[in-house]
Amino acid sequence: MEGFVASELGAAFNLDHALEWGSLPLVQAEPGASVDILSAYGATYLKEELLAEGLIRKAPPFARFLEVAGNLNGQMLNVASLSRDAAVSRTTVDTYLSIMVDTLLVHMLPPWRPGFKVREVAMPKLFWFDSGVARAAAGLLHEKPDRTWLGFALETLVFQELRVHNEATRKGRPIRYYRTPAGVEVDFVIETSARRQTKGAELTAIEVKLASKWDTAWNKPLEELVRSKGVHSGRLFGVYTGERPLSSALCRCFRSIHF
Repeated sequence: MEGFVASELGAAFNLDHALEWGSLPLVQAEPGASVDILSAYGATYLKEELLAEGLIRKAPPFARFLEVAGNLNGQMLNVASLSRDAAVSRTTVDTYLSIMVDTLLVHMLPPWRPGFKVREVAMPKLFWFDSGVARAAAGLLHEKPDRTWLGFALETLVFQELRVHNEATRKGRPIRYYRTPAGVEVDFVIETSARRQTKGAELTAIEVKLASKWDTAWNKPLEELVRSKGVHSGRLFGVYTGERPLSSALCRCFRSIHF
């Protein structure tokens, strides 16, 4: 079951709580019991039920894998590195990832590769369906999340909003991210009209920042993307955690953006 999106919660939506604990229905209904609920989810479903259903053969290797994968939420997936850190074989990691994707616990965000001359990064990003569940898997429920973790949690929350809207409206538009080896990155790229021989792609591009103020330097990757060869036009959004919508600076605060 998906977590709540902001529009479902309405005035009850609390961004700080969602970033720290996720948006599972039980967590939202009983915020004071978030640690216990997420601990039970991690112990009961992520480990015991998958083992009982025969999807996982041995619990200890899978538990190590979950801890490493939880810490990778919102980051580019390097299977070889994940295999090494979890101390399990690469084929086992591939099996575990396949199970996690099939059970909708994680989603892979592929890179957008429009065929530009610049060489794009090819690795997908790994997003858990809920940042609170990722925190439980990583064993961090009793640790205060730092800004790096909260930044990835914000990206996870935006990705969830995009996924749910895409599914609810049945638009079926692929969601990607864009990054070059030089470090130019756009968090989410949605192709609203595919590239053709006679016309470039039409895009919606979104940059996400955990910040109370928007730095106009963050506009540059978005603007460079829509000026690139192969792109006809683009709608550009910046999502940040400030209070004030800033239309002239390409950005919207999370509380007012409409996906």
